[in-house]
Amino acid sequence: MAPGGGTCPCHGQGAWHLSGPRTRRRAALDSPPTDDPIAQFESWMAEAAKTEINDPNAVCLATATPEGRPSARMVLLKGVDPGGFVFYTNLESRKGGELAANRFAALCFHWKTLQRSVRVEGAVQPVSAEEADAYYASRARGSRIGAWASKQSRPLESRFALEKAVAEQTLRFGLGEIPRPAHWSGFRLVPDRIELWRDMPFRLHERRVFHRDGAGWRLEMLYP
Repeated sequence: MAPGGGTCPCHGQGAWHLSGPRTRRRAALDSPPTDDPIAQFESWMAEAAKTEINDPNAVCLATATPEGRPSARMVLLKGVDPGGFVFYTNLESRKGGELAANRFAALCFHWKTLQRSVRVEGAVQPVSAEEADAYYASRARGSRIGAWASKQSRPLESRFALEKAVAEQTLRFGLGEIPRPAHWSGFRLVPDRIELWRDMPFRLHERRVFHRDGAGWRLEMLYP
């Protein structure tokens, strides 16, 4: 199946790539590419926000142990700027522990409606306490309670145990302020490699890879 549905003609099943809405969408993608991968990512994200049904900022985060055993899960991107890509988590979770032991990570975005993907690789660094506090304060009250109640990634004996913990923390804070837990913060993935992928006819996809080069970026194209 081609991304976005339909049948790929290179599998001998017709010419879905070359007809209908796909062709019109392709024309919209042929604007001159930028030499700034962060700016290009922000442009694509803005488009995805208009077309993806749920969570256009959802991204697969891959981490690994010091021994190289990988794990991956979906998280939500909460910020991007020239410094990197920001997400938040319980620092005592599996991903938090792996990032503490091995600072290298990777992100993979896929926007099915746009037939585009972005891969990001690099090292992570903690966000500042001020950044974490500001984002935490912007969350819904229930989510802030949840950050206190959940022992993320650790065994849960029953759903009731989680609901009890939420009730206890709700009673604890009442109507007062809910401070950010010390075990909850964020990371910024500082990219040294960004790949921008676009679906093209006959699986001859476009792959542009940007490598960090001093203060700028070096671009190379890859075979699909």
